[in-house]
Amino acid sequence: MSERSADVSERSERTVSDFADYGRPRRVDGGLRARSARGAIGRSWWSRRFLEVLESFALGTRLTRGRSYARAGQVLTLDIAPGRVSAVVQGSRPKPYQVSIALEPFPAALWSRIEDELAGQAFFSARLLAGDLPDELEELFAAASAPLFPAAVDELTQRCNCPDFAVPCKHLAATFYLLAEAFDADPFELLHWRGRSRAELLDELRARRAATTGATPPIDPPSGPDGTESTVDVVAPVGAARALAGLSATPLADTADRFWSAPVPLPDRPPRLVTGTDLLLRQLGAPAPAIGGPGLLERLRRAYRAFGPADR
Repeated sequence: MSERSADVSERSERTVSDFADYGRPRRVDGGLRARSARGAIGRSWWSRRFLEVLESFALGTRLTRGRSYARAGQVLTLDIAPGRVSAVVQGSRPKPYQVSIALEPFPAALWSRIEDELAGQAFFSARLLAGDLPDELEELFAAASAPLFPAAVDELTQRCNCPDFAVPCKHLAATFYLLAEAFDADPFELLHWRGRSRAELLDELRARRAATTGATPPIDPPSGPDGTESTVDVVAPVGAARALAGLSATPLADTADRFWSAPVPLPDRPPRLVTGTDLLLRQLGAPAPAIGGPGLLERLRRAYRAFGPADR
């Protein structure tokens, strides 16, 4: 028997032995159950994008093996840390399997550069401080040579101590699905996996924004009524609040008689922008075919002209 044939024979015997006790997975009480009972898993752009990336690695058919595990609650625990996702998944054997999915976190210097970019654009700062990840964030990370998602399957180190030779096995696949739903529940978990927790990132953004605007960030967190640390974020005043912050308060009794008066004389007639009646239509373009398309646009244009002011 050749060395290759012997290796195949040994592998077949080991496979039969290892899979002899395979069967239906053991029922689990209190496991992490996927919220999606049917259809696709993932609602937000970041979770759907994550699963699309995995499917682009030709893992689509293998991932589906773990969908029933994810929906049945076979994943007992899921922990996300910088560079590593760890899970415990109950299979058909009495002892649950240990699963890990590693992805290289971004180094501190790269994160500092990204945070400068984020803080320098009010759009990103506002959305992140509000707890949201805008779609454009992926482009910003890619421009910084720090893609949010893995570019190739070999960037992911997938490990499971089950005897299944397939990668991903159904235990890893179930973990991927639960990870996508974790991104739905808290989008900052995606950034945490890449090396920055929510608290660390938002603290850095506040500090950088404060340095840019000249406001002083709070040194100590505010205290609640019972003296414990409050969880409410303290945001530096912006806009009109920042302009009025240094003014002394005027007693209400001194201004009550002028409360309803305009601070400056009002013009006899409100200012009016002279434009064509179909300016808005020209800016918006043609409606979708489902609601009338270009034909509706022309009818609206004639209506605007017919019912518009007589002096135009």
